[in-house]
Formats: sequence, structure tokens, C-alpha cells
Amino acid sequence: MLAVEDPATGQRITSVPNAGRADVDEAVRAAVGAWPAWRATDRHTALMSCAVVVEEAAAVLAPVLTEEQGKPLREAEAEFAKAAARFRYFARLRLEPQVVGDGRIEVHHRPLGPVAAITPWDLPVQLAVAKLAPAFAAGNTVVLKPSPHTPLTTLHLGRMLAEVLPPGVLTVLTGQDPLGEYLVSHPGIRKIDFTGSVPTGKRVATAAAAALKRLTLELGGNGPAIVLPGTDPALIAKSLFWSAFANCGQIGIAVKRVYAIGPAYDGIVEALAALAEKVVVGDGRTPGTQMGPVNNRSRYDRVTDLAEEARARGARVVTGGRLDGPGYFFAPAILAEAHDGMRVVREEQFGPVLPIVRCSTVDEAVGLANDSSPGSCGSVWSTDEQRGAEVARRLECGTVWVNEHLALPLDEPFPGSKQSELGGSGDIAGNTEPFVVHRHPPARN
Repeated sequence: MLAVEDPATGQRITSVPNAGRADVDEAVRAAVGAWPAWRATDRHTALMSCAVVVEEAAAVLAPVLTEEQGKPLREAEAEFAKAAARFRYFARLRLEPQVVGDGRIEVHHRPLGPVAAITPWDLPVQLAVAKLAPAFAAGNTVVLKPSPHTPLTTLHLGRMLAEVLPPGVLTVLTGQDPLGEYLVSHPGIRKIDFTGSVPTGKRVATAAAAALKRLTLELGGNGPAIVLPGTDPALIAKSLFWSAFANCGQIGIAVKRVYAIGPAYDGIVEALAALAEKVVVGDGRTPGTQMGPVNNRSRYDRVTDLAEEARARGARVVTGGRLDGPGYFFAPAILAEAHDGMRVVREEQFGPVLPIVRCSTVDEAVGLANDSSPGSCGSVWSTDEQRGAEVARRLECGTVWVNEHLALPLDEPFPGSKQSELGGSGDIAGNTEPFVVHRHPPARN
């Protein structure tokens, strides 16, 4: 069995099955067996039923999500609401054939087959449904493996969804390594959809390459935010702050580093620090909590080490840091006088620490922002929207916002850049393969 821990106390909550190779074989056999009928089914009703299940499950499972992940209850409830909306959105979508050429050539899309979906611990419900909804809509079956840090909510939700889906369409397997290796290398799996770290993503890609399986990787980010000269800190501070510290900084597309140019620097540091000092950090089940604990001990230690190393190399910890007592609590930390040679700037910290780098020019800020192997998301903040958009187009990111961050409508594509993404995530087309039909009239004698 696999122990599940409460990050607010560091204590064991319960345990879940620690699946092995035999469990993978059984789950994939069920997915393979269910696929022919599922792909031929009108799946609209099933996906709408899934949306209802997710909505109704929130009352029971949002507190469970808070207990195992740490986030405040309102954020857990918001995850379920977004997940239900995603099921409804994909229930309405259809991939119609595309007619090209002289009108006799049709491009169709067909489902791939059984999909292995592997999700991380930061947004367990939201990211699980981001994989399930498009896969189901395309006509694929899914074997879903949640993170061993947050398996409980996904396991319960999977059982509820299985009640409104045909047998074998969805199986949830919980466990720790080598469970993921067994799943991605299984010959019955036709596609792998993975969200997680770059090192793990590379191992997944290696396993997929042996059989040339279709692959979607949504990997780490180190999102830069550039604050242009003349920007009023008071106007952007709150939005910028929560773009970095939502979910205790544990969101792959969050702001991870700020480049403030010229006179904007001191005001930004002061405004962000003032907000950080007012944040209520505590148990996510306690009313009024704005930020819960870091999810697990290894991440907590890494965040602590990165902040301490930065301080030792000249960064000024304006506010924030580890808190005494049980659990993995870390007050949101603002690091002034950070620079590009620090690991907290060069590497994704994935926690409540925000380095702020002083820049002299826009060119310097853009150059530093782009000097990073991840390229998921970024943002530009400016009182001049047009100027902000011009700078945004220079960033080497899949998505760039102007005067906001983290906003992702359901119908927006989510491209990645550099080492942040491979294969395109979150849409029906990425869960299908195209095929072409040439139509010609019968030959005449």
C-alpha cells in the first residue's frame, strides 16, 4: 500500500493501492477491450454525465483534495468547477472532416486507442480532466495514473466517473515507481499524455520512442514576467503577486521570476513585499487561509535550499521563508537583488519564492527572460498595452500575456516552446491521427 500524507501536519492520512505490473496488464486489457465500442459511440451524453459527476463530487471530494494537496478549500472547489466546465466544453466539440484540394479530398481524424495519462500533484483534478475530456471526446480509452503525492482524490473521482462510463473506458491506477514505467512501456498503450518535470518527461519520451507511440509532454516552466518602465506598481501588484503565488506557487505556468526595468524596480519590490506580508498562511481547511503548505517534504526542502542559496549569494530576503511548527508551511518570499547566476532564477523553484531581477533596458530583460531552456509561459506588464504587446512578441514562450498571467480559456490552444512541451496538449486533434480519403467518380468505359 502507498501512504498518503497531509502536508499541513506531515502525518499519514490513509493509504491507497500500490499497483504493479499485473494491475497495469489488467487495466490495459480492459481499455483495449472497451475501445472498439467506445469509439463508435456518440459520446456527448457520457461526457455531460461526467461533468455532472464532477460537480456533485465537489462537496465530498474538495475537502479530500485540500487534505492531501494542502490548498485552501476554495481553491479545491474551484478545481472541481473548472474540471466540470471542461467536460461540458468537450462534450459539445466535434472534429468534422476537412475538404481540401478540388473538393474530392477529405481529411478525417480517428481515435488512437488506449491512452496512458500521468498527472502531477499541483492540480490533480483539473489536470486529470484536462487529459480525460479530450481523450474521451476523441474516442480513446484511458488508464490514468495520478502522482503518488496526491492519489486519493483522483482515485475516488475515477470510481465515480466509472459509474457513468462503459466498463474499461477509464481505470485509475495509484502507486509509485516503477508503476509509470510499466504503464508507458505497455504494448497495449497507443498514446502517452504526461505532465510533470523535464527530467521525468525525457524518460517518458525514451520509453515511448521504442514503439514510436504518440506522445504529449507538458513539462516544467520558468515563467518570466517583465515589468516595463513607467508601470505603476500599485496597478499591477496584486495581479502579479497572485500570478506567482496562487496554489502556493505550485503551478507550472505561474510567474517564477520577475525582471523589473529601471525605475520600476524598487516600487515593484516594495508593493509585492507588502502583499506577501499580509497573506494568511495556514491549514487549507481553516477559514480565512489564503495560502496552504508546500505539498511535500522534498519540495519544501528544495524551496528552502534555493532561498538560502540565493541569500548567501547576495539576494535580499525582503519577507517570507519557512515557518516553525508541523507541516510544510513557507510564507511567500520576495527576493530582491536576485540575479541570473542564482539557481532560484535559472531553475524552476515550483514553490512560494519569487526572485526579482533588476534590469537597465528592455533588451536586457528580454534577453535574460529568453535565456532559459523551458518556454511555457510569460507575461509583460505595462501601462502602454501596445508597447507591452510588442515586447510580448519577443518572448520565446508558447503563451504570453500582457498585464495578466494564468488566464487560459477552454477554447484557447496551449502551445509550448523549447523544453516545456511536445505534441500539443488539451485538444481533440492531439488525441487523434489524421487520415485522407480521395474520392473520384468511377471510371467510364
